[in-house]
Amino acid sequence: MDEYTAFAKVYDEFMDNVPYDEWGTYVLKLLEKYGCEENNLICELGCGTGNITKILANAGYDVIAIDNSAEMLSEAKKKLLVKDFNGENADNGNQNVLFLNQDMREFELYGTVKAIVSICDCINYITDFDDLVKVFKLVNNYLDAGGVFIFDINTRFKYESIGDETIAEDREDISFIWENFYDDETYINEYDLSIFIKGIDGRYDKFKEEHFQRAYSLVEIKEAARISGLRILDIFDAFTYDKPSAESERVYFILQETDSEVRDKVGKW
Repeated sequence: MDEYTAFAKVYDEFMDNVPYDEWGTYVLKLLEKYGCEENNLICELGCGTGNITKILANAGYDVIAIDNSAEMLSEAKKKLLVKDFNGENADNGNQNVLFLNQDMREFELYGTVKAIVSICDCINYITDFDDLVKVFKLVNNYLDAGGVFIFDINTRFKYESIGDETIAEDREDISFIWENFYDDETYINEYDLSIFIKGIDGRYDKFKEEHFQRAYSLVEIKEAARISGLRILDIFDAFTYDKPSAESERVYFILQETDSEVRDKVGKW
């Protein structure tokens, strides 16, 4: 999982079509709906460049933001810096955010948190079912009693709709070629990125990255939750409170921590 290295510095520019404010507002409503109030401590898995992290922090939550890419975390830290009266970055930063460079399959916290969120299809990057179970078990372990896990995934329908396709975009100082491939037997979606970034000498540096995501079925998510001891509370079509349909492209799951007694029983099933 070494994605987002060269892409980190230009990620936000290419993702400027994503309505992060709307996505963040939806997540805040879900947190409120399931009993996670402002000033609670929450964890974000796969925080990337901190777009959702900033929204959570500005809403009053104390946030532990985790990502396995040091480059993405570097960009996130810049975004969360407090500005001084001259508009320059101050040294103290955002005091209610702790950034950790960790892999979500092995993440460690200092204690439990009220909620864990993972937005922008980060869970799809877990391409092995056993690793998905590992993540879910860690989530259950680090949630407060009754705490919730909120995450979204891209669906098989979305990957099938994209299929094998090449997307290119050219901007003044940056351009990229995105080659997409979807395997409908393994449910693995691969996209190869060729990124061209203009240097100070006017020449373009080329970077290549490979990204892999897996489309999980509802049955697989339910099974991973059962094995890990998490209880499924709700499943929504993205940004609504409606149940998903066969043509939903993004789906939100709300899972809940179960206590140790229930967890032990689940482990024996």
